[in-house]
Amino acid sequence: MTLEYLEAEEHPDGERLQKILARIGLGSRRICEGLIEEGRVVVNGETAILGARVHIETDVVEVDGVQFSLLPDAVTYLLNKPQGVVTTASDPQGRPVVVDLVPAEPRVFPVGRLDLDTEGLLLLTNDGSLAHRLTHPSFGIEKEYLANVSGTPSRAALRQLREGIELDDGLTAPATASTVAPGMVKLVIHEGRNRQVRRMCEAVGHPVRRLVRTRVGPIRDTKLKPGEHRLLSQDETLELQRAVRLR
Repeated sequence: MTLEYLEAEEHPDGERLQKILARIGLGSRRICEGLIEEGRVVVNGETAILGARVHIETDVVEVDGVQFSLLPDAVTYLLNKPQGVVTTASDPQGRPVVVDLVPAEPRVFPVGRLDLDTEGLLLLTNDGSLAHRLTHPSFGIEKEYLANVSGTPSRAALRQLREGIELDDGLTAPATASTVAPGMVKLVIHEGRNRQVRRMCEAVGHPVRRLVRTRVGPIRDTKLKPGEHRLLSQDETLELQRAVRLR
């Protein structure tokens, strides 16, 4: 019996579900079999049965209501982007880009953008579904920033930031704004307009001197140094998936 025949027998119509669940880190194959037998695994909207086969590129698999990427090389990195690095995969001007700060394989892409001078937390992933939902305005994922601004905003200026600022591309959505120290403002927005925080602060008379993103949705990390990256933990990935209702 040839090797090709054995592989065809093993995968005549996809891979066994318990094998894939074990491979993406949900436990041993025996534990994953238990999840299926307990009715906690759903494939394409239907409760899975033991021995079911799935296609990793097309089938939708949920465990306890949370959807999982089945791709064996699906990764999400958290990067502390330094100032002067471009949030793209390549730059025609030859400037450093964020993908140079994470492993080359598997290939990942930045989720959203931080402008050249803005620092702080940025996600990079090859999970297209997760990236789409994190950036789509309908999911309202919060982004938190610390802005060092000229002067200290008054209560009236903070109220303007909270209620919305009329910019050249329209009124901003309500935000959370507070002064945490003289000349230091914390802003939480859920839009992704170009240079939005900088334009909002400038519109109320307090131009930004330095801007750092400190949180993306539920993800924050105060220990990650500029230029450093790390993989998201399984718990953090689950938090992100819940935040964008991947279920």
